Amino acid sequence: MTKLTAGQCELCDSAGGDVLWQDDCCRVIAVADSGFPGFCRVILQSHVAEMTDLLPDIRDRLLKTVLATESALREIMSPHKINLACLGNIIPHLHWHVIPRFRDDSHFPDSVWATARRVSTKRPEPDRDRLVAHLRHVLG
Repeated sequence: MTKLTAGQCELCDSAGGDVLWQDDCCRVIAVADSGFPGFCRVILQSHVAEMTDLLPDIRDRLLKTVLATESALREIMSPHKINLACLGNIIPHLHWHVIPRFRDDSHFPDSVWATARRVSTKRPEPDRDRLVAHLRHVLG
């Protein structure tokens, strides 16, 4: 696992959003996107591009964090669906998108990166304290 120099990777150079939980492996951040409340990212702390480049224990810890984030959002928000995506086409630094989806959101059933189909029903952001508490309970 490599660490890039400053300015080479925005996920190495910054938290990437409001940090809800972190350890030495990864961090969970809240994404500021009013169209998709509850949108989180799980970001690996080291600069690695592919899951198969990770040692098994790091890969397992990262996936456990992704699943804990999904579980917390399901419990708190009761979405119709949770989308999980690990793309890295623009930023080749391992990170997972964890996105609560609702039938009445602007893009459903398409990807959040597709063209909007409708004006979204406004939903509040999940309670940050509950989300943090859930992550701490499951992840330590």
